[in-house]
Amino acid sequence: MSKKKAISRKDTVGKAAVDLQQKAPEERSVIELERAMHQDFEKNILEAVAEGKRRLSGDFYIIVLTKKERLLNNVLRNYFFFRESCPTPDYDQIVYKYHHIDERIEQIWVIPSKDTCLLLLENRQQVAPAEYELLSFVLKFADGTLGALMMKLNDEDANTVLP
Repeated sequence: MSKKKAISRKDTVGKAAVDLQQKAPEERSVIELERAMHQDFEKNILEAVAEGKRRLSGDFYIIVLTKKERLLNNVLRNYFFFRESCPTPDYDQIVYKYHHIDERIEQIWVIPSKDTCLLLLENRQQVAPAEYELLSFVLKFADGTLGALMMKLNDEDANTVLP
């Protein structure tokens, strides 16, 4: 019988995070980790779309916010929700638009963390081709293009003043 302790369903995320911080990193394939994360991500996007279709009529937006736990720096969580209007661009945000007529999901933008944005902006000449699209989003966020796109998608006038 093995004396290794497995994380049970009753353990909290905090306990699991502390346990992981204390042990040596496991050897895992980056591809394996990416596949596992991507599978849950897609499932959560589709759940948000299904809920949006149930509650709203017409087109709507799916927003994914990535938050780092305050006390557990190795725990990141993605929060998925929907809304009728396009949100204001911000760090740690992915926005999709669900097109009701043709039941299509379109990615509008991906904005990484503030640190990642700064790193990409400072090193834009050395960015790998695989990161060009992300750099493009970061550049458009920095120069206000994404803010203007948000206003256009919401049919807002740039000169409108909110009360």
